[in-house]
Amino acid sequence: MTYLSPLGYLLGIEGAALLRGFREGSADRAFVESRIAEIRALLDTPALTRADGVTASPGTISTADVYRDWAPRYDEPGNQMIDVEQPVVRQILDGLPLGTALDAACGTGRHTAYLHGLGHQVIGVDASPDMLARARRRLPDVDFHEADLRRLPLPDNAVDTVVCALALTHVPDLTPVLSEFARVLRPGGNLVISDAHLLVSYLRPTPARGPGPDGRPSLLDEYHRPLSAYLAAALPLGFQVRRCEEPRRPRHSLDPGDAPVPLPASLSWDLLHWCPEASAAALDDSPVAVVWHFQREDRGAGQPDPVT
Repeated sequence: MTYLSPLGYLLGIEGAALLRGFREGSADRAFVESRIAEIRALLDTPALTRADGVTASPGTISTADVYRDWAPRYDEPGNQMIDVEQPVVRQILDGLPLGTALDAACGTGRHTAYLHGLGHQVIGVDASPDMLARARRRLPDVDFHEADLRRLPLPDNAVDTVVCALALTHVPDLTPVLSEFARVLRPGGNLVISDAHLLVSYLRPTPARGPGPDGRPSLLDEYHRPLSAYLAAALPLGFQVRRCEEPRRPRHSLDPGDAPVPLPASLSWDLLHWCPEASAAALDDSPVAVVWHFQREDRGAGQPDPVT
């Protein structure tokens, strides 16, 4: 069980702001004293001290359930992860040769549409029927499939480019998925991956959703990984690194007057309005995503293929 406390989370943000300030040399005496004063104020705020936390059960809600809820609003403006990830992914895609492209975990088709617009012949695959329904309405002339990333409905050496955006955090083991990407990619083909950064899992609250089978709020299992985990899965499959970027959270401004009243029923970014200076110090310009560009090795005629 995980106990999600609004006050506990805000105190954690204050601590992260202090630790980052010490590490980066930006925590002068005024900043440190402000953080200590704000911690005392938070501890003395009745709305926070009397607020019950949420005891949630990990793994009691599925990815399909979450994306069913997200599908109607996934394309709305303000998705910060997409805002920082998308320009980097598209810059990489702009430099790739045209051919057949697979958008793996295509969701509502945002990268599918971009690939299509560049002139690729695009195939979209996703496990969520709700997200696919939106993608099909958006791009009626694209071939979409409902399928698991570990069992792609494509033959060997079928595509020149694979894109997989913000999906691998839902996959417990990278190797079977990257093996499938290697299988369907032609030698010399390109793989572009984006994913949530490991640091995000420490600095953002974990959202709790409606009651699961045990009657408690539910937590979605997520798998946040160090950069070395992607290399450990990709390199033995014959992938070579062409680029790695860690897009950062932009600087922003929060107005203390925007503090939500009453507190949200589950932890969310809304809580950051309770301590805007500490939130900015802890979170601004920190990595939000990681974007990889791999290329499948072209071993040439007569050489054994590494994919089995």
